[in-house]
Amino acid sequence: MRNKFLSYLRDVRRYSERTCSIYSEVLDEFVRFCEGSEDFGTLMNVNAIRAYEVYLMDTRKLSSRTVSQHLSVLSSFCRFLIKQNVIQSNPVHLVKRPKVEKRLPVFYKDQSMEAYFEGTKGDPEFGTLEQKLHRLIISMLASCGLRRAELISLNVGSVDFGRSVLRVTGKGDKMREIPLIPSLCEEISLYLKAVSSLTDDAYEPSAPLLRTPKGARLYPVYVDRVVKSELAAVPGITVRRSPHVLRHTLATELLSGGADLNSIKELLGHSSLAATQVYTHNTVERLQSVYKNAHPRAKNGGKNGD
Repeated sequence: MRNKFLSYLRDVRRYSERTCSIYSEVLDEFVRFCEGSEDFGTLMNVNAIRAYEVYLMDTRKLSSRTVSQHLSVLSSFCRFLIKQNVIQSNPVHLVKRPKVEKRLPVFYKDQSMEAYFEGTKGDPEFGTLEQKLHRLIISMLASCGLRRAELISLNVGSVDFGRSVLRVTGKGDKMREIPLIPSLCEEISLYLKAVSSLTDDAYEPSAPLLRTPKGARLYPVYVDRVVKSELAAVPGITVRRSPHVLRHTLATELLSGGADLNSIKELLGHSSLAATQVYTHNTVERLQSVYKNAHPRAKNGGKNGD
């Protein structure tokens, strides 16, 4: 049943290999805690899950966030078991989760991203294929707010140059369209032109849009390395350098620029508005900063008078 669940996540829900690996590790640890039994119809009960939670917190000394992640995996597995008529209800719902401090998304400042794109601009007709690829990876992550797995899965046919949109298949096999700015369309075109000098299938709709220098589809570690190396020397970037921070940056910029939450939700492919609302904190902080610097009473500590 465990393998059937993981296949469901991978093939039907289209979860990334990294996510499936995390799910697999959690289920394996739960089975080991239950002394190797895989009779999930019996194992999935409130007492066993409560005992597992205590084990993770007291024996493993895991953080509240990690323990909550374990419980989320077990809850997802229970929902699958219910669909398979293995159990009747989800026992994880009856287990109180540890309180998790909400982490706010970090992002890069506008000036930092402008500095990167200005510093790597050059002449679009020149530069090596690898240089074009690396800049395009940053451009697509920053301009489209893609998840790493979504970037990797893009095919040539995902780009509609006529309508200037990018068709993306996200979590749960959900399709969405993301508008492409003219400069990004041109950058993609120049990259494909460079690829066509090395391979015959550069414009095949089913071919990978972005390829490693050896011609293979990108993979997670490659994308992570490119983001880290490309942003390493950019002024003002002091937080972690990752594809997801570029996604956070776009969301924060759009919200600060006046975009409504529902539009950002659709652009990012969030399943609920709650996932998008976390970005409002950053814009409130910016508003407070502007208020303190510009409002007369804020400048003098809120005192009445001149």
